[in-house]
Amino acid sequence: MTAGFEMWDYIVFVAYAILILGVGLWVSRDKDGHQKNAEDYFLASKSLPWWAIGTSLIAANISAEQFIGMSGSGFALGLAIASYEWMAALTLIIVGKYFLPIFIEKGLYTIPEFVEKRFSTNLKTILAVFWLALYIFVNLASVLYLGGLAIETIMGIDMMYAIIGLALFAAAYSLYGGLSAVAWTDVIQVVFLVLGGLVTTYLALNTVSGGEGVLEGFAKVVDAAPEKFHMILEETNDNYVNLPGIWVLVGGLWVANLYYWGFNQYIIQRTLAAKSLKESQKGILLAAFLKLVIPLIVVIPGIAAYVMVNDPSIMANLGEAGMLNVPTTDQADKAYPWLLQFLPTGLKGIAFAALAAAIVSSLASMLNSTSTIFTMDIYKQYINKNADDKTTVNVGRISAAAALIIAVIVAPLLGGIDQAFQFIQEYTGIVSPGILAVFILGLFWKKTTNNAAIWGAVLSIPIALALKFLPIAALEPWMHQMGIATLLSMLIVVILSNMQNKGADDPKGIPLTKELFKTTPLFNIGSFAIMIILTVLYSLFW
Repeated sequence: MTAGFEMWDYIVFVAYAILILGVGLWVSRDKDGHQKNAEDYFLASKSLPWWAIGTSLIAANISAEQFIGMSGSGFALGLAIASYEWMAALTLIIVGKYFLPIFIEKGLYTIPEFVEKRFSTNLKTILAVFWLALYIFVNLASVLYLGGLAIETIMGIDMMYAIIGLALFAAAYSLYGGLSAVAWTDVIQVVFLVLGGLVTTYLALNTVSGGEGVLEGFAKVVDAAPEKFHMILEETNDNYVNLPGIWVLVGGLWVANLYYWGFNQYIIQRTLAAKSLKESQKGILLAAFLKLVIPLIVVIPGIAAYVMVNDPSIMANLGEAGMLNVPTTDQADKAYPWLLQFLPTGLKGIAFAALAAAIVSSLASMLNSTSTIFTMDIYKQYINKNADDKTTVNVGRISAAAALIIAVIVAPLLGGIDQAFQFIQEYTGIVSPGILAVFILGLFWKKTTNNAAIWGAVLSIPIALALKFLPIAALEPWMHQMGIATLLSMLIVVILSNMQNKGADDPKGIPLTKELFKTTPLFNIGSFAIMIILTVLYSLFW
């Protein structure tokens, strides 16, 4: 199926591509008399303003798995999937208040660098190698695969060509310009991302209402499918195993969120590139507010599509086009591409540009962070400790290119995976408990020792695998497994630390003061507003 692209759609999309490449290359240029150094390339000269940080965080986060996967989840199970977005807003506030002050005070380039300063070079290297493998074989490869699948579904382009095209597009500006090119183009990407998503939401709700507007359409969707508007699923629900009721709010999802937003290099890197801590915290606040809006453009269209395909009168009005590749509960990921075909000429191009923006911005962010970790934590540590800035930047570009080539080769091999969004969440949950345990205790418990942290991180993986595959434990939802694995990993670290240090503080423990975590009135008021909005949303759609 193609989305029925016409000349204006192609013009809009090509204009978007030229704009992104032009801006990316323009901000990447070397200023007069200044050779790009490591701080310029990997941390955008530590000059990013709050609005660039906030939009870049969202652009790095939102990709094909949200547009395609979360719309599909909206079609299949409803608004409950929005907890991933709304809980992330609360997580961002915690990261901004309690994690960022420590990271920025230590002048970090990478998250593994924090591990070295708090624990040891050995643990830093272990985690750096792990993150490189995760970014290349899971993150980059899955984004390329899902992006290629989306383009193949919508445009009819062969998946391999689509994957190569996406890779080249992301590489064209991010490899040369580094984080500066990625962050500044992300500002534009988010405009397309939100605009395209809103266009699709408008079309879907307006179609449901028979042309009577968005509000009427939303009311009809709620009336036609009330079961899709429960945030807290009952145990009798078929999807309880993925979203286990109230435990989504107080259980394992916190592990996934704190790991992703607090200790994930390609997310946290743009906050480390801020002009100041206050600027970084304002950026975090903007990203949290945007997170509240994301379900409107990725989940609601999926629910509207569900109502459309189950209403004979709406399907009759859609005509022959409506009968092509109709999404079903078993093929829910078709929901978003199916909706795109009904957009008017020109708006299809905007919606497709939004999808491409989501994919390419995530690719560019992951590439930049992969090269940062390899260059700063592997190359400069073990291969060339005295590398000058020119060499460091060139190694960053080469390592990013190598990572991209590997991911392009691996991406088509993911074709046999069903429900890729849930797959990524579930299997990241095998490794995130140990890392979260090490970081949380390393940040906030001064008695944590290096040896205890290493054992906690290493043993967390067999613990997570046992909870997943042992007959009795495997009955639990995977979010429960993730929460239990985190608590057990923390217990191991606490016991071993006390055995080693006999209750004394570790020499590398971080001194914590009230002043370190003091935030501005703007951050406090904004955080309070977000918490009120979340309370209202969960109260309305309980």
